[in-house]
Amino acid sequence: MSDDRPADPTSGDPTGARAPMRPLVLEAADARVVVRPDEGGRLGSVSVGGRELLVTSDPAGWIQWGCYPMAPWAGRIRNGTFAFAGQTHRLPLALPPHAIHGVVYDRPWSVLDADSISIDLDERWPFRGRVVQRFALDEDGLEVTMSLEAEEPMPAVIGWHPWFRRVIDGVGAPVRLAFAPAEMLVRDADGIPSGERVPPSVEPWDDAFTGLSQPPVLRWGEALRLELDSTCPWWVVYSEPPHAICVEPQSGPPDAANLAPEVVEPGLPLTHRMRWRWTRG
Repeated sequence: MSDDRPADPTSGDPTGARAPMRPLVLEAADARVVVRPDEGGRLGSVSVGGRELLVTSDPAGWIQWGCYPMAPWAGRIRNGTFAFAGQTHRLPLALPPHAIHGVVYDRPWSVLDADSISIDLDERWPFRGRVVQRFALDEDGLEVTMSLEAEEPMPAVIGWHPWFRRVIDGVGAPVRLAFAPAEMLVRDADGIPSGERVPPSVEPWDDAFTGLSQPPVLRWGEALRLELDSTCPWWVVYSEPPHAICVEPQSGPPDAANLAPEVVEPGLPLTHRMRWRWTRG
């Protein structure tokens, strides 16, 4: 499940060019959030007290920066293949030999209003639908809500993929993660969950977990505490990179389309919330 760089997509434009789009900027007290509709609808920057929490760029691609939405699947789908309603579907292999992270993180989104953006699922996904994100910032935290609205029945997983900096400005101590799941999924030789559940291993992780007894917490020394709460029942933690750590809430595990798909119906959107609560000092 590690995030090696896939080929850089062109957002549906054969020239790779697209018109510039203004970001959404939210501010409250000393917190500032920049949403980038043009860069896959991701959080491009989250700073608290002048300290940037996210990796803010990756010249080599789309996958290793910011906090981007994953839909209509999260993580990998084995060999880019799954069956639904008696039909086999094949997806583009953004990270061969597997499909990865959905079809909304690498294309521009449309701005609905000052705090909402949307995108239609494109032809890489065999079912039609739309994804909407809404953002709310206050002095104590950020809340993001994502909804997948299906125009026809489809298997689906939604979630977010943040890249948190291990070290933030003015704090010498690297980030520490407090994380207490009940179970993790075993990965096979292909790096894909087999479906077997076991007690969590020790770090480093590149794994899917569930059954949390409390929300994950990141601490950068004594300067900042960040609690990550979500209605999503699954979390993927990728703690191998030396410069970053990813703590990803997801409505289902990687390869859910093959393991145990959640079916979304027209008129019954799949909706989840992510809330970051920070404490300074």
